Amino acid sequence: MGRTFVDPQVKWFEDFELGDTMTTRGRTVDIGDITTYAGLTGDHYQLHTDAAFMAGNRFGQRIAHGPLTFSLAVGLVGLSGFYGDAIVALVEITGLKATRPVFPGDTLHVVARVDVHDPSGPKYGTLGVTYSVRNQTGEEVMTFLQTMLAKRRQKES
Repeated sequence: MGRTFVDPQVKWFEDFELGDTMTTRGRTVDIGDITTYAGLTGDHYQLHTDAAFMAGNRFGQRIAHGPLTFSLAVGLVGLSGFYGDAIVALVEITGLKATRPVFPGDTLHVVARVDVHDPSGPKYGTLGVTYSVRNQTGEEVMTFLQTMLAKRRQKES
């Protein structure tokens, strides 16, 4: 007999604990990602789009936009299924720091850790998850805290 799997998995605030950690799969950033992001946002700054200029720059090549790196990190965690269907709203992003450049060809993954677990509301709890975005050698390239509301299990009457 076959088993049934549901995507996204049903999850609640109570399914998360302080210190819970997960690691996503990798995702390679290519030059097409960078040029597409520049086109979507209008951010054609030379650091991202001018190979000749960047050849003489301290990085020696084009680098990914910081917001692109952020977006890829959020997507990797979302695709992992870690949150299931528990999240109902984004509250804030804090402490965002780009610590190293991301180059075309870098493969990123995220180590996400629950650092805030506040059950203060009757319908929703607050989850704060620290994202450590890392490249293929394990170097952290970005970090931030994403705070969200997660639905709580309702007591049956």
